[in-house]
Amino acid sequence: MIRPAFGSTLLNVLVILALGQVMAATSSAQPIYPRPDPDPFYAAPADLADHGPGDVLAVRPMPPLPIFPGTTVKLVKFRSNNSRDQPIAAVTTVLTPANHRPDGPLLSYQHIINGLGTECAVSRVLYTSDPNLVVREAPALNLLLLRGWSIALPDHLGPQSAYGAARLGGQITLDGIRAAQRVPELTLAHSRVTMAGYSGGGMATAWAAALQPRYAPELQIAGAAAGGVPMNLETMVRALGGNRHPAFGLAMAAAIGLEREYPDRLPISNYMNAHGIAVRNAMANGCTNDIMAAGAGHNALELAARTDLISSPDALHVVQENSLELFDGVPTMPVYEWHSPTDPLIPVGAIVHTNQRYCAAGVRLESQLSPSPEHLSAAVLGLPGMVRWLEGRFRGEPAPSNCP
Repeated sequence: MIRPAFGSTLLNVLVILALGQVMAATSSAQPIYPRPDPDPFYAAPADLADHGPGDVLAVRPMPPLPIFPGTTVKLVKFRSNNSRDQPIAAVTTVLTPANHRPDGPLLSYQHIINGLGTECAVSRVLYTSDPNLVVREAPALNLLLLRGWSIALPDHLGPQSAYGAARLGGQITLDGIRAAQRVPELTLAHSRVTMAGYSGGGMATAWAAALQPRYAPELQIAGAAAGGVPMNLETMVRALGGNRHPAFGLAMAAAIGLEREYPDRLPISNYMNAHGIAVRNAMANGCTNDIMAAGAGHNALELAARTDLISSPDALHVVQENSLELFDGVPTMPVYEWHSPTDPLIPVGAIVHTNQRYCAAGVRLESQLSPSPEHLSAAVLGLPGMVRWLEGRFRGEPAPSNCP
């Protein structure tokens, strides 16, 4: 099964928000959170608040991975912040190639994570036997490992699997880089660092680039490559309307994830009817296939009791706060951006406007159009250009720009 992209997810999520899922104060259902990971390594320590963002909380050597031959694997648990600036424990998986040299290149790669359960996190998927959860990007990542690059794969949805919370993903990405560079045995303290990702992973990457000057100003990041990025969730809400979509389950999952991150401001469970609560519960710990199955054949209106939440300023602000086009910060690092100009799943105009704003602010931006008519194939077609661009940043070459 092809992994659906996050653009389709968020695009439809806000069908739920905008249309009707947000509906009825006839119930007082609480948000539904994922089952806690049974592995105590993932648990937050009692002294979590005593640590600063990016501080290393624990390191665990992991068994070798056949999909990454010759690579050493370590889990790194670290302190980060959620969207309310409260401390959370997050995890990144660091792959160290056999030909690693001290302070060699470090790439933080934000993998697409479509899921609401803790078992959907990258650190878990790497060791799963479920063929639907394999890391399909492994061949491409192996080519980068052969170049001697270390690769960090953060669980950028956080401990509550807050699918859809884009700003959170950017913060976790930055803190994961901080943590990787603070683990002595990884010998990455003085490495040149880059970031990359596509779709949902591109959203975490793009947010990390924009947040870095304020959130992690001490980090020296040579550049960020982000493709197929949903830049404006509010635009997606207005564009989708009430049409049915085959990826409705992912839209529903994104609404659940946003409620987890903003339970007081986006209490969607309070506005669902009994059928909506049942569908929500069926996918609450699911990964892509489970979510798609639970949402199949449904739409927002049938799961909602009323449409009150659409007029809530708090709900609108949550959407806006996770829309990069509307964020007033800009990256200070070079940026490589690619997308399909006919992508039907994301508002391309928001990408163009964001690129124009970055160029006007002096960002070294290279934007490339993919010759793909849709979202998923644009990821593959853009990969060679992304790698070439990252190589240039690791070599310390001046970043190209095609800003007008």
